[in-house]
Amino acid sequence: MPIVRRIVPSVLFFAVLIVVWEGMARSLHSPLVPDVRAIYAQLLEIVETGAALVQIWVTFSRMALGFLLALVVALPIGIATARSKAISRFVEPGITLGLTVPGLVWALLCVIWFGTSLLSPVISVALGVLPSLVISVQEGIRSLSGELVEMTQVFRLKRITVLRKIWLPVLYAFIVPGTRVGFSIAWKVIVLVEIFGMSDGVGYQLNAQFSTQNVEGVIAWTVAFWATMLVVENLIFAPIERHANRWKKGLSHEQ
Repeated sequence: MPIVRRIVPSVLFFAVLIVVWEGMARSLHSPLVPDVRAIYAQLLEIVETGAALVQIWVTFSRMALGFLLALVVALPIGIATARSKAISRFVEPGITLGLTVPGLVWALLCVIWFGTSLLSPVISVALGVLPSLVISVQEGIRSLSGELVEMTQVFRLKRITVLRKIWLPVLYAFIVPGTRVGFSIAWKVIVLVEIFGMSDGVGYQLNAQFSTQNVEGVIAWTVAFWATMLVVENLIFAPIERHANRWKKGLSHEQ
């Protein structure tokens, strides 16, 4: 029963989390720590009215656009830095800077530069996830055997053919895990952008609930998006990563 073995631990996690939170709420008796019933009522309200679906879709679409932009930029940079030590040394400080700069900085700068336009969330997300994607591309290119690279040079294959037939299939196996990490980073960045400069999205809703000190509202919106990401993780990312791992196994056997 492999499905049961995968589901039971997750169900137990949620059960323990609910019990611990309810116990904490009852012991503290504080409006700052609402009980599970209050949170559930707020969550039910935003789901039934359709607000959750609309706002989560807005946030998710912005995340996806930013991630796609980062991927388009990361592919040539990652390939170039993996093949040239000089380019790698030139780009390395930028990658280190990107990994260390908090998402808050990108959010603030993009809101200042682009205001409330779509560019603010898209570019801030792209800047936030770009370094990790570049590293994933680098690892994929460097995993290619030297013999395979030499063969492409001996047969004088066109660059577009090498990219389509060799590099992209290999990169697929390395980018997919990076995508999962990238989406977690993107979520943290996009919320900040929506809090500071947007008039809709999950981040905006969180800020609205915070402004009225509605703690159960803040938690309800967080849980709604968390549940959405769990669905995306299990129905999209997990199957794709299993397929990507088969590519890695095939690559290791060939080498």
